[in-house]
Amino acid sequence: MYFTVINVEPLENYQLLLTFEGFEKRIFNLLPYLHIGRFSELKEVSLFNTVRVNFDSIEWDNHLDIDPELLYKESRPLGCPANERELNKTAEVS
Repeated sequence: MYFTVINVEPLENYQLLLTFEGFEKRIFNLLPYLHIGRFSELKEVSLFNTVRVNFDSIEWDNHLDIDPELLYKESRPLGCPANERELNKTAEVS
């Protein structure tokens, strides 16, 4: 199965609201990735908020991107109770 991102919205606490082809909405938590290599640059909220769709996935102004299959696999459907708890947490980024 191939996944295509058609829309992305940055949310608080380093969450992304992703819309996939077929209009399925899912939440991706970027917080665990902020300690990996260049992804730490995205701790800067103004850079994090530059996220946009590029071809079938997403990218930021610093040219980082994430594979759409990983985005799908590691995200949760919108409305999932675990997503609601994560969205309400305060991000702790050092």
